[in-house]
Amino acid sequence: MELKWKSWQVALGAGLLISSAAAIAAVAQAAGTNNPELVKAALAERLPKTEITAIDCEKIEGVCEVQARQNLFYIDHGARYLIIGRVYDMETKQDLTAARLLEMNPDMLVGGGGTQGEGDDAPQQARAAAPGNASGNDGQIDPAALAALPKSGAVVMGRGAKTLTVFSDFRCGYCKRLHETLATLNVKVVERPISVLGTRPISEAVICAPDKRRAVEQAYDGGAITSGAKCDTTGLDANEAFARKHGFSGTPVIVREDGAVVHGYRPREFLESWLEGSAS
Repeated sequence: MELKWKSWQVALGAGLLISSAAAIAAVAQAAGTNNPELVKAALAERLPKTEITAIDCEKIEGVCEVQARQNLFYIDHGARYLIIGRVYDMETKQDLTAARLLEMNPDMLVGGGGTQGEGDDAPQQARAAAPGNASGNDGQIDPAALAALPKSGAVVMGRGAKTLTVFSDFRCGYCKRLHETLATLNVKVVERPISVLGTRPISEAVICAPDKRRAVEQAYDGGAITSGAKCDTTGLDANEAFARKHGFSGTPVIVREDGAVVHGYRPREFLESWLEGSAS
């Protein structure tokens, strides 16, 4: 009899907990609210182990942006539907998730997926990703496929005997650092912009500029780009298609002439050795 009573108590407690979460969500939904406090209360019931650090229900119509430490996800105003992935503004052609991740940590790259911290009960979310380890190659691609990319999608700098191709985004902090580091090396750099952070208009301005090298500097400095008339930007389409095909979800990505690939920023010492094919 006592066992049955305890089982009934557990069931009742669970029912009350579910009812509590549902009630909070119902209040938020009924109010048609974009009140972050009500959404946060509902999330606290449904994701009790997840530390919610910020909620913004104004930025994107119909959903709230939720920051959980270094993670980012979205939820409807009733806190019932949790949305994982990237939000892309089709009018401005901007990846809003990537831009927000960059705001959260300007010095970090933006990778494709997140990782769960210990104790988190939320699914994997988009998150800021640190640069890769400096232990050598991260992959290999066909150098012939790289060489086949159109010249119109690249800006060539430097005059070294060896060549590096860099897939970059002009709003990526580590891309700027890499650009500055490569400028100190005796190497030819083929910079191929891709729009990871919703920067396609900036890439187009650079590609169409009469002085592309100067435009690259202006883009990384965040200033106005001295651009010309509209031009053929299909080379940028080719860059982005190539990046998607090879899984380049963050920037920078550095490719050696033999097709060896490393993801993320690398210091000068590594690059000097890696250029000779001996980094390990």
